[in-house]
Amino acid sequence: MLGLIAVQGIGKGSYMMTKIKKVHVAKKSKYQEIIVADVEDFGRCLILDGYIQSTEADEYVYHESLVHPAMLLHQSPSKVLIIGGGEGAALREVLKHNTVKKALMVDIDEDVVNVSKEYLQLFHCNSFDDPRARVIIADGYKYIVDTPEIHDIIILDLTDPYSSEIASTLYTEQFYKIVYRRLSEDGVMVTQAGSAFFYHDVYNNIVEAIKNVYPYHLEYQVWIPSFGYACNFVIGSKKYHPRELLKKDYIDSVLIERGVKTRFINGSKLEALIRLGIY
Repeated sequence: MLGLIAVQGIGKGSYMMTKIKKVHVAKKSKYQEIIVADVEDFGRCLILDGYIQSTEADEYVYHESLVHPAMLLHQSPSKVLIIGGGEGAALREVLKHNTVKKALMVDIDEDVVNVSKEYLQLFHCNSFDDPRARVIIADGYKYIVDTPEIHDIIILDLTDPYSSEIASTLYTEQFYKIVYRRLSEDGVMVTQAGSAFFYHDVYNNIVEAIKNVYPYHLEYQVWIPSFGYACNFVIGSKKYHPRELLKKDYIDSVLIERGVKTRFINGSKLEALIRLGIY
């Protein structure tokens, strides 16, 4: 931060500046710098190691795009694991599906979770208090290795693969193979994958790793204004073919059937995102 201006990198040589109105939290945890602030144009936001993670103005675009395509692809997702997702917004979206009986969130940084509970209620909407939800503070990689529990959906809501060392091992083929073993026979995983435009080589490595492990995969992206770029997502599926199943009428009917109310994702938009592809 320079005075009242937050500067974040969006590419190797490109930066985005945002005017800060008020800082609520600025602290260093065991793993990273945590800032919660109110900023011009985007409202309340969570910043980790200088990278905006979520903002009041557009977090729903990111979290709905991350969570619902994978959830809709599975015919009846009951057990869901989220790795990361400290602010609780991915958990919020998962719990909208009435098929979910258990939603487990594993985040490495307890300080992020605690700060989010206190300052980011608009983001988590009390999802931490849902009786179906459970939060474990642990290293996501170690947790999946050591815990042979099977899940229908595994959501990787991580910091960007190039923004810090915390999540780097969670973008590897070795990790995706472990995730595969922790999924049910028709299980689905999804990861956010940063920016394919600014970090094409990193993104390609992630896609190739997932393609090497899963029979079916899907790449899609959505513009996130507070990130300053189109954020990419990659799905890996053991049984369901995303492009064959995720059509407008199917998407809308499942959202209604499961009682899911969204602000951004619907059949038309998701089908368009899939058709758009990536840069």
